[in-house]
Amino acid sequence: MSSAARTFTDRHGIRIHFDVYEVQQPKGIVQLVHGVGEHAGRYVHVADALNAAGYTVYADDHRGHGRTGMEQHGGDVTKLGHLGSGGLRAAIAAVHQFTELIRDENAGVPIVLLGHSWGSLMAQIILNSSAVDYAAAILTGTGYRMPGSVNSGDLNRRHRNLGTTGMEWLSRDVDVQQAFLDDPLTTSVPIAKLFGLVDGVRLYGRPARDLPDIPLLIQVGSDDSVGGEKSALRLVDAYRRRSGLTDVTLIVYPEARHEIFNETNRVDVLADTTAWLDAHLG
Repeated sequence: MSSAARTFTDRHGIRIHFDVYEVQQPKGIVQLVHGVGEHAGRYVHVADALNAAGYTVYADDHRGHGRTGMEQHGGDVTKLGHLGSGGLRAAIAAVHQFTELIRDENAGVPIVLLGHSWGSLMAQIILNSSAVDYAAAILTGTGYRMPGSVNSGDLNRRHRNLGTTGMEWLSRDVDVQQAFLDDPLTTSVPIAKLFGLVDGVRLYGRPARDLPDIPLLIQVGSDDSVGGEKSALRLVDAYRRRSGLTDVTLIVYPEARHEIFNETNRVDVLADTTAWLDAHLG
């Protein structure tokens, strides 16, 4: 495995920072799309597991986030999470532009879109128009993008009696909760405040009808306050009935919370992810 930090410039002139975790003769490329208020650096262990299974990984810091956000906002940490000019639409376009870069650098190698949380919502939107660009997709910490099926309020409300960090909703692992708070490139400001009403509403929508029939894996914790099992089941049904996907797999992890790759059973979660990839790409 080798890793490198690089950049590209989006169509609004924002420089996007990204990392490449490369293996020789990869079975495929996994494009990681992180969640709101975080950054690609929180997924190094995920990249390590995917590399060990034979997959190259590309992971960017989205507009307003991580290294991209720090440069974009002149080092002002209080502005982390704010997307800047073009808002959500520009952020989504930059993620798809990243796909184009990956494809150009790896001609003929299948690309898998892996989105977590907000990243999974952006991935759903991208799949609606550009599913043909991907050999498969994985959505984690995700939900059915309709009012009443995803929680846009206080995500820690039902977990606040379980600890003192205020980030109990992320994971049962207290060290993960504290690491998020201690990370200088994260923010816990709610998505509604970061994005505003208009872009918040733009996150809603359903899977498009009659999509290209790519395989899809959905992984969620049963105790995920963003969506959880009920929301994930609605999403599965929509992809099967509306989109016509014939290979949709849902894995629900009992008692796991939002960040399944950072949960106490993360080893099993990553094993499930790589096994599914091998079954569909290997």
